Amino acid sequence: MNKLPSMRLAGLLWLACACTGAALAQPLTYAPPSVAVIEDAPPAVRKLLQEASALESEPESANTTDKLWQAAVRYCQASRWGSAEGQYRLGMLYAFGQGVPANQAFAASLFSLAAALGHAQAHQMLDTIQITSSALPACVNQNQPPEKAPPPPNFFHDLPHDLHPGTGLSIEKYLLTLPSNKRWLIPLTTTMSKWYALDPKLVLSMIAVESNFNTSAQSPKEAMGLMQLIPDTAERFNVRNAFDATQNLRGGMRYLRWLLSYYRGNITYAAAAYNAGEGRVDRYKGVPPFPETRAYVKRVLGLYGSARHSFDANLTGASPWLAAGGR
Repeated sequence: MNKLPSMRLAGLLWLACACTGAALAQPLTYAPPSVAVIEDAPPAVRKLLQEASALESEPESANTTDKLWQAAVRYCQASRWGSAEGQYRLGMLYAFGQGVPANQAFAASLFSLAAALGHAQAHQMLDTIQITSSALPACVNQNQPPEKAPPPPNFFHDLPHDLHPGTGLSIEKYLLTLPSNKRWLIPLTTTMSKWYALDPKLVLSMIAVESNFNTSAQSPKEAMGLMQLIPDTAERFNVRNAFDATQNLRGGMRYLRWLLSYYRGNITYAAAAYNAGEGRVDRYKGVPPFPETRAYVKRVLGLYGSARHSFDANLTGASPWLAAGGR
């Protein structure tokens, strides 16, 4: 499989969600604050949350970035006034670069503030983002607007000829076929993959095989969501709602990262274990002789185009049979 330069790969990942050239599409925004949350806020904060929520809920358009920035302005003010909901919402915008430039440190600090005030979703996002920080955007400490995110390029108009479908670029070609209502998952996955030191192409390949980018997918074996987490795996990685895209990706990526460490970067074994469990891979000292697992591994490797991935050797010890000189 041909390898794309990183800049072109990034462009293609953005391409699939850039139908109008807007930034991260509307579905990437999260459920608006509940009526109870808004009604419980002081009147001035309530007005800010209502206005910001309305801006986030507007349909995607060419000026989506500007509307999300206007929402960020209001969340900044609500954050200055001590609103946990405002801090959480502003953190989400910084985490995924919506309306404001992506800044993981700002997001982590805002989630910490909100979590300290008892905001459960902020606590979950702290677990997801996996860093600690005390850095805050200036708009939270003083009355000034946040920096605005630059408008994204429109790759539908400026796409290099060798990135068009039909060039043998497996996962890239697959992404170009996704319907518009699923494309929001590409930048979400791409951003979170970097948090866990994973190649977005590998994670996207696994999602394609696991659920075809269906957040509500459920198998007869009770595997749930995008990365098809079984209940035991969801519990192992502290996923409370496996049908929530962010939580599901967090659990799936943590498990995949662990498996890559356990199998020392061997994607064949890691993918087999993701499907059948590491116990079975260890028992058979390789891909188990199950048709479903073998087909799964073949599809993932076919989309991704490589059998190796970097890994963190400090995360866990190697599989015993590999450490003993296995294949």
